[in-house]
Amino acid sequence: MLLPQTKEREYRFRLALRMVFPIFSLISALFFHTFITSQEVLNISFYVEISLILLFSIYFIFYLIYKGFDIKITDNISNVFTREYMYEYLKKEIKKNHEYTLVLISVDNLNEINSRYGIKNGDKVLLEIVLWMAEYLKTKDINNFPIGRIKGGDFIIGLNENKDQYKTIMELMCLKSEEFKVDEIEIQISLAINDIKFSKNIDFLVENLFELQIKNRDLKLATNIENDINPSDLEYFVINAIKNRDISIFMQDIFEDEKKAFKECSIKLNAPDGKLLHQKNYMKILDKLRLMNEYDIIVLEKIVEICRKTDNEKFVISLAPTSIRNQITFGKIKEIFYKNRFLKDRIVVLFSENEYFPKIDKFNGYLEELRDFGVLVAVDRLGSLHTSFLYLRDLNIDIVRFDSYYSKKIGENRYKNIISGFNTMAKEKGVKTWIKMIEDENTKKVAQNIGVNYLQGRYLSPLK
Repeated sequence: MLLPQTKEREYRFRLALRMVFPIFSLISALFFHTFITSQEVLNISFYVEISLILLFSIYFIFYLIYKGFDIKITDNISNVFTREYMYEYLKKEIKKNHEYTLVLISVDNLNEINSRYGIKNGDKVLLEIVLWMAEYLKTKDINNFPIGRIKGGDFIIGLNENKDQYKTIMELMCLKSEEFKVDEIEIQISLAINDIKFSKNIDFLVENLFELQIKNRDLKLATNIENDINPSDLEYFVINAIKNRDISIFMQDIFEDEKKAFKECSIKLNAPDGKLLHQKNYMKILDKLRLMNEYDIIVLEKIVEICRKTDNEKFVISLAPTSIRNQITFGKIKEIFYKNRFLKDRIVVLFSENEYFPKIDKFNGYLEELRDFGVLVAVDRLGSLHTSFLYLRDLNIDIVRFDSYYSKKIGENRYKNIISGFNTMAKEKGVKTWIKMIEDENTKKVAQNIGVNYLQGRYLSPLK
């Protein structure tokens, strides 16, 4: 048992004893008073009744103390519902309402506020933002709505009716929040909105809200992206595809100096209804279900089969950094390369990561072992993820690929200059560069003039 749990039990026990003591004293006083003043011999039933009253009183107090701590309705900091109670409340509301909307509202810069102004000021911001939202919604005749804190600075609001009734109101609230400050502390808010047309499962709804928020944070208001696959069905499809190793591999040629250098492999899972599940739909589910490691091994083994049937063609596959750093999974990856020596110099492993892995020497060690098997290592999304810059700086890699945001706008001078700067930075470190989404001749020429090593796009080669 952890120390906080031990201390919690001690605290509850001491509190219960303090509450029991007055009752024990009163019953004892009653017993002795009756025993001393009574002229008659007391019946045995009297002693039994006194004992039972005492025991039940003590039990009842202990029960209330321990049960009372287990049931917590409001959050201590923001005075809104706790996550557990909010989930239970929303489940009941969704069950009894034909139309119901959930809104996710997040204080995006809470970590910065805590670091810069202190945790107490961060707690104050959470309380004040809740009060401010309540006042704003009150002006829109929205009262007595459930609001709960899910984590950190993330709050969920439940509202009757469908999301179309509230989109404009929430968008205006986001705009007005730009003027809201707590003790001159700037607060950045983003939100997402969805309703039970997506799913009546509260877990799926909340997860979808966070996904929408990430995709649309810059737009301030995120609405549901239509998806014709029910979330529970999607989970089943993913599990079924992994279990049956049922995947489809699409490939696109990558060119260096007008010659084919590699083929990038794009993986899609096959659903039982014949549809293809795209990575944007299933990658998060793989992480949630702890299937990412197994998925990466399946993909690698499928590519081995393709390599065995082709002559010296080279393939790019995406592997999760977590799979590479997992000792068991990495052991399986090494075993695959050890048993299939024909893979030497034919595989490029591409990865990207949102959060920087601090044990960089350990990560480098894993990548060096891959390179010993003739594997080239590539980092994706340079220019979009800060980790890609840090990995370019700290890891021993062979290739870096620019984020598609810049390749789409390479025709504009300022973005052309940015890519040129990225290109120079990589070349100075001895790393080759790669750009995708080449859609026309002009984009191709600009990339070639900059000196990008590898070019990819529908203009050069279709997806096969």
